[in-house]
Amino acid sequence: MRLWHQGLIASLPRQQLLGQHRECCGLRGNGWNKKHKTINYIFKYNPYLLYLYHLVVMIEMTKRKYKIDKKWTDPRYRGKKCIAWDLNRFDYFENDVKHENYKKYWFYYQEHNDDYLKECLKNLEDKGIIINKLKIKENYK
Repeated sequence: MRLWHQGLIASLPRQQLLGQHRECCGLRGNGWNKKHKTINYIFKYNPYLLYLYHLVVMIEMTKRKYKIDKKWTDPRYRGKKCIAWDLNRFDYFENDVKHENYKKYWFYYQEHNDDYLKECLKNLEDKGIIINKLKIKENYK
């Protein structure tokens, strides 16, 4: 269970990208507030940040021609077995962030810093996946 550093999303291999989508779907649904040491930090933030992160994953999937259930593009959607988020929960974000401006919140989680990027790269390397560091700089602006 992991949210990859957002600078890696465009470079992730198919398996990791699709796994990240499943992870985001699960966390947005019944997985919200279910503690796990690797992702506990996300629960101290508004769930809209998870949606923005998930949006980057879905945009990359779309670029690669993967099909996504359009329901996930609604920030309030939480899956078939969950009640949608309350409208008021996102007001302070939605007044400031529109879909086309999501990169304003490129950092998403302050835990996704340079040290976390290195940790993610090491994790991928341990799986035999080497990511071109120049490509990361390109994606992570």
